[in-house]
Amino acid sequence: MSMEKKLRILAASDLHGDSSQFKRLADKAEKENVDLVILCGDLTSPSQSKDLIQPFKDKGKRVLLVHGNHDGILTGEFLSEFYKIKNLHSSTASYYGVGIFGCGGANVGIDAMSENEIFDTLRNNFQEVKDLKKKIMVTHVHPSNTIVEKIVSGIGSNGVKYFIDKYQPDILLCGHVHEAEGVEDLVGKTKIMNVGRNGKIIEI
Repeated sequence: MSMEKKLRILAASDLHGDSSQFKRLADKAEKENVDLVILCGDLTSPSQSKDLIQPFKDKGKRVLLVHGNHDGILTGEFLSEFYKIKNLHSSTASYYGVGIFGCGGANVGIDAMSENEIFDTLRNNFQEVKDLKKKIMVTHVHPSNTIVEKIVSGIGSNGVKYFIDKYQPDILLCGHVHEAEGVEDLVGKTKIMNVGRNGKIIEI
């Protein structure tokens, strides 16, 4: 009996321009033999936005990203174009029958989005992967009314939560609240993971 190939991912967020942490994560990606690296926003700092993705490229790793509320949409586009990697705010990806889509930014900060804009971006991108067997959703901000809200209340996204309620992707990878690193929750059949700066290995 043939075994289906699983997609092995290293996901991380909220690195805020820490180039040494990017290098550590690239080493982890190599050691763990991941197929893909997913970065869930707040990657840069005002003083550091260059050479952050390069360690992953040097290891030959595929990288996907969304921008965070501290990055802004133009920074996300710059990183995507400069490193020739996919920005899940404006494109989608699929590997081994797993569709990956998302929405960058948040309902606060640079380029703040309304909840309707967040929902519409997710829904439009989801259309590209909806027929695939498994779906991973990637955002920076976490959904409202989940466990993270008990740690830091009032900054989750209703648009993200409404999308999960309606479409039930298999996994949501997110960041935003540093204190919630490693926290997981379940909404319907959707497993929510706050991946944090130290990164999380996922197989699907």
